[in-house]
Amino acid sequence: MTDRQGKYLVGVYPGTFDPITKGHLHLIRRASRMVDKLIVGVAENERKKPLFSLEERCDMVRRDIQNLHEKQCDIDVQPFNKLLVQFAADMHASCIFRGLRAVSDFEYEFQMTGMNAKLDPDIETVFLMAADKWQFVSASFVKEICSLGGNIEEFVTPLVAEALKKKFS
Repeated sequence: MTDRQGKYLVGVYPGTFDPITKGHLHLIRRASRMVDKLIVGVAENERKKPLFSLEERCDMVRRDIQNLHEKQCDIDVQPFNKLLVQFAADMHASCIFRGLRAVSDFEYEFQMTGMNAKLDPDIETVFLMAADKWQFVSASFVKEICSLGGNIEEFVTPLVAEALKKKFS
């Protein structure tokens, strides 16, 4: 897929992915239909105090993406620890994909998109609404459910479920 000028299209889908959920995978699948290459940017984001290390999160994302059957483009996973627009520019991306689950997501994403547009007006933000099935799923909820002994199989892949169970055992 190229744009009207025949340019190779690269997109970035950023997140902390602590851990990656089936909702994330659904958005990755959808974003992969819109670009020639999708970079899944795994943010270091120590402010969120992630349960998994950056290396563990990148590994989980890579392994889960290998099992995606409906991906439409090359997908790469890259860690980052800088401004999102700088990371996107470094990856030669023309767009950033962001998922929206609820109105509360929109408010934060709207502000971030405005700031990103000021920092680099050449990078577009594309919002993808979460499918009904995944609107309520968040990595934070999944971690809390697992920590309290609940069943998380519906929300994450078996690989991630096993990694979470090990963290909380």
